[in-house]
Amino acid sequence: MDFRVLVLGSGAATPTFSRHCSSQVVCINGKRMIVDCGESTQNQLRQYHQKIQSINTIFISHLHGDHFFGMPGLLSTMHLCGRTEPLTVFAPVGAKHALELMFEVSGTELRYELNIVEMDFDEPRVIFKGNRFVVKAFPMHHSIPTYGFLFEETDIYLNLKKDARSMYGLTDADCIRVKMGYDLVMPDGTVIPNSELTLPRRLPRRYAYCCDTAFDPGLVDVLAGVDLLCMESTFDSSFADMAEERCHCTAAQAATIAKQAGVGQLLLTHFSARYRESTPLLAEATAIFPNTVCASDGAMYEVMNRNA
Repeated sequence: MDFRVLVLGSGAATPTFSRHCSSQVVCINGKRMIVDCGESTQNQLRQYHQKIQSINTIFISHLHGDHFFGMPGLLSTMHLCGRTEPLTVFAPVGAKHALELMFEVSGTELRYELNIVEMDFDEPRVIFKGNRFVVKAFPMHHSIPTYGFLFEETDIYLNLKKDARSMYGLTDADCIRVKMGYDLVMPDGTVIPNSELTLPRRLPRRYAYCCDTAFDPGLVDVLAGVDLLCMESTFDSSFADMAEERCHCTAAQAATIAKQAGVGQLLLTHFSARYRESTPLLAEATAIFPNTVCASDGAMYEVMNRNA
């Protein structure tokens, strides 16, 4: 099952020539979902050959402009391009009013059904169930209501042993049932235990998105053991006071959360425009958590089992 993240924007509040505002496409089992929708999200979707009309679910972490202002344009473009399929948006309280007001003053009437599910809770909960995956949202500490998202595989299929198919003459239908965990029943009634045909079931892969948030040790339990953690690192430690004042994280703080949570890999994002290069942020984070990379607009990141 495919599980990957395409970064559309890795910049913070002010976009630059090399970094757009926060936005990603998360693809799981063929389903594409947008996470945050800053300015130019629809342009970035086209730039990186993502079919806009294939998106039917959007998750918005909070309503600051660099995470939300791309929404009216994207929704309008979907309408102008003839969309008829429903679209669901998960966002904090206020998103519905903001979008309805924008459409009212612009005289826009969408041809498709727009479902806005507003989030208002103070503990992690499942907000979406897809085909063999779920999405959980959890509150974070920022200057306005903000949520992180955890994408997690479910119903993990087993892998066949190398010679199982040829040894037992398995059909495609047999393979599907065996991968789902069923024993194999031969034409003569002989039952072959599933354990003789398959390898041990792997752990579900998990991807977490945390942007924006202040340093919060309380996140460690929520993020424990995720395979890929994408976390904001707006500043380096020389701006720690500013980070605290504005409820953001430094690269060192993001790395500390990653280390304490025992994640597989850390993906830094949401870089202040003051950094022309992300090198100082990467150096600061890797000193604490070596398996760290910096997000880059247009880059694709595979979510892989941390113990693989």
